[in-house]
Amino acid sequence: MAEHDLQLVARRIRSFPDFPIPGVLFRDISPLLKDPDSFRACIRLLASHLKTTHGGKIDYIAGLDSRGFLFGPSLAQELGLGFVLIRKRGKLPGPTVSASYALEYGKAELEIQKDALEPGQKVVVVDDLLATGGTMCAACELLGQLQAEVLECVCLVELTSLKGREKLGAVPFFSLLQYE
Repeated sequence: MAEHDLQLVARRIRSFPDFPIPGVLFRDISPLLKDPDSFRACIRLLASHLKTTHGGKIDYIAGLDSRGFLFGPSLAQELGLGFVLIRKRGKLPGPTVSASYALEYGKAELEIQKDALEPGQKVVVVDDLLATGGTMCAACELLGQLQAEVLECVCLVELTSLKGREKLGAVPFFSLLQYE
């Protein structure tokens, strides 16, 4: 069943050359979100990996603004867990902690509410795609500020040529689909 599910997911990822700029091959998840069977297969595969790897040791799923919000809550529900938001700066009420990361031209910041997690809680971070790893690395830094333990980072798609996995250092990483 896992191979069938993976094929179902892979068939729903479209490629758009030269978007958003010339030389970039954009991987579009829109068809996956549009197809309930493919989306369910994606969540099943990620949940199966996490159950096998971590058993019942995960406390929360944390999703990255904004496409991590598409997968994170469904994954958390599948695992019987709660979901924690990691947002772009200025989007969360109350006291927050922040971490900045580099963009191609400038920098950006992510935030999490200070009371989102207790020290020692075990978290898995989810997003749709890993490219250079800057956003995912900043999310791990944020969770570290709250003294949470990042068990793993997971994504649907990994762009291997950009070596984002390396930026995560010792944090384990898993992706369903890998593209050059």
